[in-house]
Amino acid sequence: MNQEQLEALRNDYSESGIDPDTLPADPVDFFDIWFRQAADAGISEPNGMVIATADQLENLSQRTVLMKSFDQHGFFFYTNYASRKATHLQRNPTVSCLFPWLALHRQVAITGTVSRASSANTERYFKSRPRASQIGAWASRQSERLEGRHILEQRVSEFEDRFKGGDVPVPEFWGGYHVNPSRIEFWQGRTSRLHDRYVYTRDENDSGNWVLESLYP
Repeated sequence: MNQEQLEALRNDYSESGIDPDTLPADPVDFFDIWFRQAADAGISEPNGMVIATADQLENLSQRTVLMKSFDQHGFFFYTNYASRKATHLQRNPTVSCLFPWLALHRQVAITGTVSRASSANTERYFKSRPRASQIGAWASRQSERLEGRHILEQRVSEFEDRFKGGDVPVPEFWGGYHVNPSRIEFWQGRTSRLHDRYVYTRDENDSGNWVLESLYP
């Protein structure tokens, strides 16, 4: 594809947008509506969440994780606590998250800080995972250099033997994170690039209530 063809790639979006009169006071309630609609629309892994982190030198890194639960207090995902993302978050708990539901011409961008989920929360979710995924959590030295696929497969085999005939315990180096949002933006694509953007910002001086405003596209 040449530059001219690339520049010509565009998709004009829908006439319909976000009705500000229907926006709830709490952005998580609105997220719940959009999330259900994304799932009902058949979007593959609507819980796919792009997370951006930064280390102590402000070097940025991004990856997609799966958001596994959310409530009025925030959003949860799970990972290896020795991974690159976890190392970043230990030193700099600020995080940016994005749900790119492009098939619906929608995006939700979240900014906030993270804290580790409780051990009870982590254990509950870990036990709900398929056994192969539980074994995989033990076998993967996430973000470390891997000399060959056969080494990973060998580690999987070793842990399958180790836990054969019994439950797979939660690794001490694995668990959940809770994203506590301070800003949530809802973006709806519209015609002529005149998109809708509505942003909720946490007002820490007003008992943590949310302030809603509209932004230029």
